[in-house]
Amino acid sequence: ETVLFVFSLVALGYLAGLTGYLKPESGEGVADFAVGVAMPLLLFSAMVNADFHGVAPWALWGVYFSAAALTWAAGHLIAARVFGRDSRAAVVGGVSSAFSNLVLLGAPFVLGVYGNQGFEVLSLLVSVHLPMMMAASIVLFEIFGPRGDGHVRLSRVAAGVVRKVFCNPLIVGILAGLAWRMTGQPLPGLPGRLVDALAGTAAPVALFAMGLSLCRFGISGNVRPALALSALKLFLMPALVLALALLLGLPPFTAKIAVVAAALPSGINSY
Repeated sequence: ETVLFVFSLVALGYLAGLTGYLKPESGEGVADFAVGVAMPLLLFSAMVNADFHGVAPWALWGVYFSAAALTWAAGHLIAARVFGRDSRAAVVGGVSSAFSNLVLLGAPFVLGVYGNQGFEVLSLLVSVHLPMMMAASIVLFEIFGPRGDGHVRLSRVAAGVVRKVFCNPLIVGILAGLAWRMTGQPLPGLPGRLVDALAGTAAPVALFAMGLSLCRFGISGNVRPALALSALKLFLMPALVLALALLLGLPPFTAKIAVVAAALPSGINSY
């Protein structure tokens, strides 16, 4: 039922754009609200109220990002060797095959199936996912960039990662929530109600915005490479996460969230 509910909201957004009831371009504004306001407040609230007892973040990160690295390498090689793309396009192929849509699709899905406990585990991935993936992308573009000299300029990489991290509202929401948590104080009445009200809109608004965005972008262009990279994202990466989780003895509930996160389709950040 949750899966049907999630994709029904996406479908409603798609139909709203397809029929002209809403302009497909309006999806950008709706998505900006979801990612810039509602989701950061949802993550803030999760961090303030989270109970991470029993969750092993280092094991979770190790399993998830090891699988992401292997899938990224496969996507890079397929883009370059099978489809004959240049090195920079191959970097895009790699990140497309390994960058999960943890926020717009992952948060509503995990909340609906696993509740707040599952979302707390997912938030551990969200907190490091964007910085890790963006850092890897920047490093690889430095290596395969226009100069093509294979040298990584650490100052440029560091500046790019810091800018991406501290200008990202999702990371700001997580850090602000952790900072408030350290005070040991509950949120006051009115601010708490405001946070809860806006955070409560995050999941449905994000899914509806995704549907509008799908209508706006459509399916065209490099369909065969996209299908190949999607197969890596939807099948290879979750299979690798499952294998590594079993191999390393990740706690069952944490392993479930990791596999679900790995099985999500690519986020638009790749684009």
